[in-house]
Amino acid sequence: MKFVKKNGIKAAIVGTAATALLITSIISTQSPNQVEAATTKTKNVILFIGDGMGMAQRDAIRLATVGLKGNLAMDSMPYVGLLHTSSTVPVTDSAASATAYASGVKTYNGAIGMDANKVKVKTIMEYAKESGKSTGIVTTSQVTDATGAAFGAHVDDRSKQSEIALQLLTQSKVDVILGGGEDFWYPAREPGKFPDEPSEDPSEKSKGTQGNLVNKAKQLGYSYVSSKTEMQKVKKGKLLGLFANEEMFQQKPEGEGDIYNPVVSLAEMTKKAIDTLATNNKGFFLMVEEEGTDEFAHQNNAKMTIKAGQELDKSVQVAKDFAKKNPNTLVLVLADHETGGFSIEEVNADDESGDGISKEDGPFAVANSKFNFVVDWTTSGHTAVDIPITAMGPNAELFTGIYENTDVFHKLMQALGLKIKK
Repeated sequence: MKFVKKNGIKAAIVGTAATALLITSIISTQSPNQVEAATTKTKNVILFIGDGMGMAQRDAIRLATVGLKGNLAMDSMPYVGLLHTSSTVPVTDSAASATAYASGVKTYNGAIGMDANKVKVKTIMEYAKESGKSTGIVTTSQVTDATGAAFGAHVDDRSKQSEIALQLLTQSKVDVILGGGEDFWYPAREPGKFPDEPSEDPSEKSKGTQGNLVNKAKQLGYSYVSSKTEMQKVKKGKLLGLFANEEMFQQKPEGEGDIYNPVVSLAEMTKKAIDTLATNNKGFFLMVEEEGTDEFAHQNNAKMTIKAGQELDKSVQVAKDFAKKNPNTLVLVLADHETGGFSIEEVNADDESGDGISKEDGPFAVANSKFNFVVDWTTSGHTAVDIPITAMGPNAELFTGIYENTDVFHKLMQALGLKIKK
């Protein structure tokens, strides 16, 4: 960390290259023997994916939340690694990345649970289910969007969200499904709890292609909820909660009118999912995604990207609290890719910056200090930079090092004591 003073303004400068060097030095201190084998099986896995959340985003969230000397819940873990994020091309999308994590294969952008030849590949959640564990998907995006979908569905195009919903219910049989995306569960012109064409986004409306899947879920024994109150009343069993037409927030072009105020917070959904899944004595596998860190970065809106990241960190703390009482729980935090070419810079009126969507954001206060920083962007799309993974719990040491995103699947299988079936 370096402090400078220019034009009478002190600023905190966080260099992502320096951060990467720090991570590399931490990685290099791990003993090679630590990653040779999983000595004890992990009972529970809670995998957090901050969509689009690269190292610089994590630094900005940290600076804005706990300041220069504090640590986020997602960073206060004993093991750290770096992941290469490419799909079959250098810059991945969320579908191919999640498929790499869930099934251990590199595939084309847009693929869900399929390899590059459009052959179905079994997911870690399906393996976990076969071993007797319960499974869950929690997200502030549509529950059928790319990241969640890749853990429990197999389609050649991520846009087939109603088909994905049906597969989550009838094929992978995910036990707990909480998030947004009601529009894909109801046929056109058949609105559910949330009205079609709402004022905040008139483009949102029911568009399902597989019939009324909420009714289908009820027939299959799911409790269906659409509010926090309803969710909290459910005490056990399979649970489907849909809390928005599309994502559980609103993002607009140029960042004008962006809103992040989910009717149920990510932390609340995470706690409910854990409490529900933990009733299974054989354990569970839960994937939790914060989508706002990606969507707001696509809009180059640093303020909302940071806010979404803060909500993710609250959810990580929920998991860590559970893991403290249940030490057979492995907790992981990573991202699928980085979005925006996000950088943290000093406050400097003479610094160059783009116009429009790519202009600097800020300044933002560094918590518990008199310093500030600004955020600059290089793109409104994804980048190919490596992203960090932090881990704690049994077999967390397996996740140290620098490796491909596909290795996450194999390390998870090893931690859980599961074998790949051909």
